This record gives sequence, structure tokens and C-alpha cells, in this order.
Amino acid sequence: MKENDCIFCKIANGEIPSKAVYEDDDFKVILDMSPASKGHALILPKNHFKDVCELDEQTASKVLPLAAKIGEAMKKSLGCTGFNIVQNNGTTAGQTVFHFHVHIIPRYEDGPAIVTWAPGHSEDQELAELAHAIQMAL
Repeated sequence: MKENDCIFCKIANGEIPSKAVYEDDDFKVILDMSPASKGHALILPKNHFKDVCELDEQTASKVLPLAAKIGEAMKKSLGCTGFNIVQNNGTTAGQTVFHFHVHIIPRYEDGPAIVTWAPGHSEDQELAELAHAIQMAL
């Protein structure tokens, strides 16, 4: 299932050229044209899913192992010392293309801060209330 107006569907299925680093029946992994660091790649399913909430279990079960495989290859080939696996859902979370995809961002010693946040603090009562609210929505 593809969407005709989805740029990532077109890239994943070869209608738009890209610099691919990996491809199989389910995924195409390409280098990001606006990388956060040298070698930043995107895992694109060939089928269209808007976000992780629409992802089917079969595709979902393959994404994390593929991310690990690509990240390990980056460490061997690019000399990075680590990598981030990032997946955004919704505009407020930074999703700009509404086709599920996973970023694999190589991290280098003394490189820029990319995926960071200042840790906050929550009281035990607040955590209990949050946990209850989420549990009730499941």
C-alpha cells in the first residue's frame, strides 16, 4: 500500500532517486539530504504508514533490528563512536513527512549535541497520576 502523493513512498519504491545504503523487500535505507551529522540515514518502509501508531506488527518487528544493523555498519565504516535512533510522531514531536521513518544519526567524539534535553523532576504523586492516566487509555 502506497500513497501517490507521499514523497517517502516514491523514494522507497524507486520513483525518486536517492543515495541508498540498504534495501530489501520491505525497506529502503537512504542518506538524509539534510543530515544532523555525517552519514545520517533514514529507514523508509516501502508501504505507507503515517506514523508508529499506524505501523503493522510485521513491519514494526523488523525496524529495530535493521536500525541496529545500520548503526553497527556506521560505526565500522564512518568511525562514529555511537548513534541515535530517532522516530518522531506528530508535528509537535518534529515529524515533517507523514510517512513512518526512523532516523539513524551517527555520533562522533566532540560532535554537536543533537538529541538532548534537560532532565526535569516529578514528584511521586504526579508520577502515580500520570501512570494511572496512561493505563486507563490502554
